[in-house]
Amino acid sequence: MTSVVIAAHNEEHVIGACLDALLGQRGPEAIEIVVSANGCTDRTAAVATRSGVTVIDRAEPGKTAALNAADLVATGFPRIYLDADIVVPPGGIAAITARFDASPRPLAVVPRRRLNTAGRPWPVRAYFSINQRMSPFRHGLFGRGMIAVSEAGRARFDVFPGVIADDLFFDSQFSDAEKAEASEVEVVVEAPFTTSDLLRRLVRVRRGNRQLRASAESGLVVAQVRPVDRWAWLRDAVVPEPRLVFAAVPYLIITVTAAVLARRPARAGREWGRDESTRGRRPEPEGGGT
Repeated sequence: MTSVVIAAHNEEHVIGACLDALLGQRGPEAIEIVVSANGCTDRTAAVATRSGVTVIDRAEPGKTAALNAADLVATGFPRIYLDADIVVPPGGIAAITARFDASPRPLAVVPRRRLNTAGRPWPVRAYFSINQRMSPFRHGLFGRGMIAVSEAGRARFDVFPGVIADDLFFDSQFSDAEKAEASEVEVVVEAPFTTSDLLRRLVRVRRGNRQLRASAESGLVVAQVRPVDRWAWLRDAVVPEPRLVFAAVPYLIITVTAAVLARRPARAGREWGRDESTRGRRPEPEGGGT
């Protein structure tokens, strides 16, 4: 049996489509679905409550704690950790799990991602035109919203540590040779609908990455975190495709701004967190770009 674990915080607008896609999957093995709702103030748990889905409704917020709670309930392998806003295409679960039988046998498998930037303002589209060509985002486990691990892969660590960068932590547990991409499975990852939401997401990512690296250096977390590659944007994107030099300008401005903001303590009541623009009603794009 394959287990799918979903940690969900205020995902009532997107989790229904996610679960519909999972419940409609066809394959040789049954799928166990565990939704770990955490700190929700909306109808996430109610929307997720349906036949074939186990729902854990935790009052305390926190993604890694929610993942750990779900792991105590889930029984199957491979185990798939899925974001609540990801819609797995038909046959996607079977294709992902089949990849574990390939030679050499991977310990972690991810799908191919397609970034949806339609209707976003030019700075957002420019940022991702660079980002999606960078090696860490082409070969890492993060940024896809879906990570599958074998039983041996999951045994690499006991519980998820209390860090923000859970995807980077996952990535740090495996060498490149132990990872694989099921390229026939494509998931759509929604880009933020506004530049400010993109910036908010990047600040959270940078804070989380810094927290994980500090925890690894101090021995609080066992992880071989990939080093920061400050020139990947130039080497992997602009040099191979010089036309992207104009996109590099907003990319660098957004990246540097996020780095500066990430070093500042979050203001009470104004914490830089996840991108909410992709979690509910779609806002009007800035600048009207397509």
